[in-house]
Amino acid sequence: MKSISIIGVPMDLGQTRRGVDMGPSAMRYAGVIERLERLHYDIEDLGDIPIGKAERLHEQGDSRLRNLKAVAEANEKLAATVDQVVQRGRFPLVLGGDHSIAIGTLAGVAKHYERLGVIWYDAHGDVNTAETSPSGNIHGMPLAASLGFGHPALTQIGGYSPKIKPEHVVLIGVRSLDDGEKKFIREKGIKIYTMHEVDRLGMTRVMEETIAYLKERTDGVHLSLDLDGLDPSDAPGVGTPVIGGLTYRESHLAMEMLAEAQIITSAEFVEVNPILDERNKTASVAVALMGSLFGEKLI
Repeated sequence: MKSISIIGVPMDLGQTRRGVDMGPSAMRYAGVIERLERLHYDIEDLGDIPIGKAERLHEQGDSRLRNLKAVAEANEKLAATVDQVVQRGRFPLVLGGDHSIAIGTLAGVAKHYERLGVIWYDAHGDVNTAETSPSGNIHGMPLAASLGFGHPALTQIGGYSPKIKPEHVVLIGVRSLDDGEKKFIREKGIKIYTMHEVDRLGMTRVMEETIAYLKERTDGVHLSLDLDGLDPSDAPGVGTPVIGGLTYRESHLAMEMLAEAQIITSAEFVEVNPILDERNKTASVAVALMGSLFGEKLI
């Protein structure tokens, strides 16, 4: 596909560290549009989805989920925008913002596929619900919500649930899971490559297996890439860094292999926080990875 629509989602309400709302601006500043135009894509920038205000605790009623109403409303808007982009035959490229925005992206994309696959490239599983979450932060719940588990305000975004099935999901780079998430992943039989598997098998084999697995089962694949999937030495500007992550080189290889396989039909890059960053390094890494995903080659 040669036409890409960029959607910014300056969301910082799915967690507590301020600054991640500047992620879309940071990635634009790092040259995402120019980089993809050099690869001969037709790029349109649809600007940013409006995000509501943070809610005070007393406004949340009985919900343990932080900023539930504002997060749900923004995701509804995002789902509608993504839906329109796909209807127009364009590739939706979503820039975050915290990872709670994946709920809206997937809601907008999944209605166009019978069996949407998802590659979740992340240090975390993001399969918490209100019952298992230690924090109440919704950015730790988007995969569970998209699978149909969690608060109805999140699972019903876009008016249907579930968006995806457990057997169509592959987690890559995981190295930090809450106890409830471990149980969820085991019970649902979700395919997962923790850092143990990445180290043991090597990134080439992990990606070969992932591509083969999804090609067999799905009719489109969404890439949800959290920059904290990379090691903090390569991507310091993230809200929840976990040492011992995927390297810059492994990540480029993964993106290049996805480009060669031509299976990715939508993507989002999330959790870039310029306030915690060093000279916009993390946004620049995100943009460089997008270059590889969209077919940039050295020679």
